[in-house]
Amino acid sequence: MKKTGFLHELKKNKALFVMVAPAVLLVFVMSYLPMTGLVLAFKDYKFNLGVFRSPWNGLENFRYLFESGKGWIITRNTILYNLLNLITSQFLAVLVAVLISEMTGRIYKKVTQSVIFLPYFISWVIVGTFVFNIFNYETGVLNGIIRVFGGEPVNLYSKEMTGVWPVIICLFNSWKWVGYNSIIYIAAITSIDAECFEAADIDGANIFQKIWYITFPSIRPTIITMLLLQVGRILRGDFEMFYQIVGNNGQLFDATDVIDTYVFRSLMNNSNFGMTAAAAFYQSFLCFAIIMIVNAIVKKIEADYALF
Repeated sequence: MKKTGFLHELKKNKALFVMVAPAVLLVFVMSYLPMTGLVLAFKDYKFNLGVFRSPWNGLENFRYLFESGKGWIITRNTILYNLLNLITSQFLAVLVAVLISEMTGRIYKKVTQSVIFLPYFISWVIVGTFVFNIFNYETGVLNGIIRVFGGEPVNLYSKEMTGVWPVIICLFNSWKWVGYNSIIYIAAITSIDAECFEAADIDGANIFQKIWYITFPSIRPTIITMLLLQVGRILRGDFEMFYQIVGNNGQLFDATDVIDTYVFRSLMNNSNFGMTAAAAFYQSFLCFAIIMIVNAIVKKIEADYALF
């Protein structure tokens, strides 16, 4: 009779379990132990009582978060910005990967790929400085050009100009991430059997037909997998990007505030740990729910492309 079970596997592969133990311990200490702090979302936190001795208050923190009006605003902003960034950055990454793969000059291809990949290494702090020096009302490059041509300078940091910030944020997000994201698609394109392209050349297919009928169908599983992974983070805004580009400009908060920046400012400006914990818990729960729903839809349509 064949032995099964964890104890049998432990005895059989002791060396492998010892090797993986440090990684498991690190993940447990750094990722799972801190999750006990989620109880703050359901407590009226008192400094003198600590996390576990503070009195329970049920769903009061969640009620306050949404009755204040901020809950719906930051949820809307987080979803819309992440959807916009997801669509544009992934679309541009696929486009860049296809263009680089079709380049014939080896040196030119390597130089182009390196230049596109370079923004990934630039800190959001530096990018935030770029943005401020471009759009600043008094000394910005944009208003400087407008003044040269006799126009009236535009204060993009005012409440009346909040509509342009989704475009600005999406533009800089794509500029920074498109090179990094394209590497995965370039690798997927490289793995396509060259005989497929040779057969297409014999049949008289042009470059656009080869891209449409060979390249895109071949990398479709990679595109779907990347989209699924990104969808799981659709309620997690890039904190550094939003905080460094927008800063603490209160006039732009309604149009640019996401859950991450709201939680950070709440902790900095007041001591309501319960409400900030409630916002973080709400964010994590929705992320989990969305990835499960999207994965279930993909699994129903094409099971081979699902994550699990």
